[in-house]
Amino acid sequence: MELRDALRTTGAIRDFRDAPVTDEVLQAILEDARFAPSGGNRQAWHLIVVKDHATRVALRDLYLDGWHDYIAHHLAGLLPFSPLASDEDRRAAEAKRADAEALSQPTGFAERLDKSPVLLVLLADLSALAAIDRDLGRYTITGGASIYPFAWSILLAAREHGLGGVMTTIATRNEPAVQELLGVPSHFATASVIALGYPVKEFTKLKRREVASFTTVDRYDGPAF
Repeated sequence: MELRDALRTTGAIRDFRDAPVTDEVLQAILEDARFAPSGGNRQAWHLIVVKDHATRVALRDLYLDGWHDYIAHHLAGLLPFSPLASDEDRRAAEAKRADAEALSQPTGFAERLDKSPVLLVLLADLSALAAIDRDLGRYTITGGASIYPFAWSILLAAREHGLGGVMTTIATRNEPAVQELLGVPSHFATASVIALGYPVKEFTKLKRREVASFTTVDRYDGPAF
């Protein structure tokens, strides 16, 4: 597959066929994905392949709890978990929690997370990350630059093998319980849960904003590129 085609068609896939993904295919995906860039080439990631049924179900339940929080924000007319949210925003979302639970669908992705052919938990080793923006007094983001390229590489490599997938972060809402469930040391953070499988629908070209809508010259308020 041409890289240009892969970049334009590798979207978030949450609906998978009931077809197993062999360990050999997953191994091939990870063999390619491991070449992702990271700060200082420290490769500060650890990946857990979740196979045990009971563990999958427990992980699903933790994910679903966070998903209900996510939907509650939507019902309150809020951007879910915005770093700029006020205490009033948080209270408004909490007030919609019961409504969010009532909207749960047995065929939804969150409700069927445990049925995903491949379920990966991506961890970040905090002892090996350089979070350059740590001391700025705002939401920190730069440490993820050494972790999430690996997640994206997994999705691109999966695409080469005809698989689709999605990188999710909802489970981090319940990180302490996730860490306990999976026996994760305290110096690791839960970065993502990645689901992979053979997609129900064919891959299609994605729709995104035009370059000129988010690219300017010299300054934020400069002319569009």
